[in-house]
Amino acid sequence: MLAALEALVKLESPTEDLQACNDVVRLASDIATRVLGTPAEIREVNGRPVFWWGANNPDVVVLAHLDTVWPKGSFTPLWKVEGTKATGPGIFDMKAGFVQALYAMKGIAGSVALVATTDEETGSATSKEFIKQISADAKAVLVLEASLNGMVKTGRKGTAMYQIKIHGRASHAGLEPEKGVNSTVEIAHAVIAVAALENKEHATTVVPTMLRAGNSTNTVPDLAVLDIDIRSYSMDDLKRVDAAIRDLKPVNPQTRYEITGGFNRPPLETTSTMALYERAEKVAKALGMKPLGHASVGGASDGNFAAAAGAQVLDGLGAIGDGAHAAHEWVDISTLDVRSTFLHELIKDLLND
Repeated sequence: MLAALEALVKLESPTEDLQACNDVVRLASDIATRVLGTPAEIREVNGRPVFWWGANNPDVVVLAHLDTVWPKGSFTPLWKVEGTKATGPGIFDMKAGFVQALYAMKGIAGSVALVATTDEETGSATSKEFIKQISADAKAVLVLEASLNGMVKTGRKGTAMYQIKIHGRASHAGLEPEKGVNSTVEIAHAVIAVAALENKEHATTVVPTMLRAGNSTNTVPDLAVLDIDIRSYSMDDLKRVDAAIRDLKPVNPQTRYEITGGFNRPPLETTSTMALYERAEKVAKALGMKPLGHASVGGASDGNFAAAAGAQVLDGLGAIGDGAHAAHEWVDISTLDVRSTFLHELIKDLLND
């Protein structure tokens, strides 16, 4: 397992690098041949590669992704092991989870497939309908995203992303500023209005993130651009924020607002997860493991899409470690085998229904 993980981590696969994503899926297929005896099918979904090993129209979907957030060269060294801690780009999110899933498939016969996409880290724009399609008729979707200190994830926030462009009018900032329409001043009003849309009751966050305005220090800016990240456990609250953002009105009537974006992932709610969680705890107990525990988290995953398609979902079945999207990303390699064995038994339990 460690050799397979090392090979996958060393083949860097940032989402935006399509060639790298093709390469990592081919490598994963080669590893599958060694581990499981047959190569994976490499499917093309909207121009991107998808790893598929197992049955068509599976009752149990084991869902992963092989892309990472890290541009090539982000980690030096690419791979390092100290004691039981291994580090490298994408090792926790989520190449270790993929390796655990691959080994969990050994000796399993039945209607199950291990599927790994390559665009999860940028919102799954090309694969989300594919994920919904394969999840709609499945009995269970098991998501190999990283655990939370060993706990599985039974809730995830839904996400939405927007961009506001404010169009003003340029003029010389020293000679005739009164002839301009200042988009920077207007976007300051928009930032305050947007930030006020948060709702602590539903843990709804509305965060103005990237802000760009103007093109020189002596020109009244004619364009300002604001990006906004919204997350909530409540779909109703996401809809409330959506309506409010689209209804923003200029403070300065000479400016013009252009608003784009919308919902990305719906929330993963506990109504879609708790039945599988209780089952997983029974499997863990039968193996002599301590209770898994569960948590709801702010980050979204492809499990959100699976739940939206009506599937029962259990997320966070992947690696134990820390540092997703952070420079200290690591996994505890001493837990790879036990987590894989647990997943193997959970899959068998579901197939033997």
